[in-house]
Amino acid sequence: MGAINVSPESFYAGSVAAGRDALLTRGEAMVRAGAAILDVGAMSTAPYLDTAISPAEEADRLGEAVSALAGLGVPVSADTSRAEPARAALDAGARAINDVRGLTGDPGLAPLVAERGAGLVVMAAERGRPAPTAAPIEHVQAHLEESLDLARRAAVPVDGVAVDPGIGFFRSAGMPWHEWDCRVLADLARLRVLGRPLCVAVSRKSFIAAVAGVADAADRLPGSLAATATAVLAGAHVIRTHDVAETLQAVRVAEAVRRAGDTRPAAVPARRIRPRRPASPAGSPGEDGP
Repeated sequence: MGAINVSPESFYAGSVAAGRDALLTRGEAMVRAGAAILDVGAMSTAPYLDTAISPAEEADRLGEAVSALAGLGVPVSADTSRAEPARAALDAGARAINDVRGLTGDPGLAPLVAERGAGLVVMAAERGRPAPTAAPIEHVQAHLEESLDLARRAAVPVDGVAVDPGIGFFRSAGMPWHEWDCRVLADLARLRVLGRPLCVAVSRKSFIAAVAGVADAADRLPGSLAATATAVLAGAHVIRTHDVAETLQAVRVAEAVRRAGDTRPAAVPARRIRPRRPASPAGSPGEDGP
């Protein structure tokens, strides 16, 4: 999933396409590089930035962006948590909504997705209740179960829903956020119990800065690829990235390793080791000699 922004306030300036021509150029390059989906956002959702704009402005930005990208031959996903921008995006040709609030931000969003028969990604994020420090993945799972329940109650077909563990979106968990994110990635395979495709977004995020000591998002590609490989090995189905070509290469290698692990014998017989021969007489270069 290639991530493009038309929001100048985005945390990573390299993801921003200013103007229709730049947007088309970026989208075309991502498709050529192997993107299966284009995900476009019109308002930054970084939880540590104050970047809110009105729903009307987001709708205008998002509708224009989706309209430009919809003819590139791959599905377009709209990154929004609000019904008005989502409606503009769907009217313009978007086929999915990527909601970082997991249907908890706008009660009108889930019914809209159901009405339009759109795909949906629901993400886990802080929702005003304390997060336990003992088991981050259990807290994430509970959030995702809540979002899936909201989708079902709105008659959104569950077979069109993917889940996202919300890397970077838990900032008040009683532990450093980068430690939270690392623990979630380490336990990612446990989310398979939800029975839904797993979408993971780690590209150039701030936990990489904290772990690797790289302040500038422009310098976080190596860490992004390492985190991507970790996610794929744990069973991720979709990787959202700003760097499609490089990420696809990392995904293919990680997938090959995962497949090899899935097909290896359950147990490898221990190799028999021959006993050593007695040492050769002193002065004779035998098997245990020089």
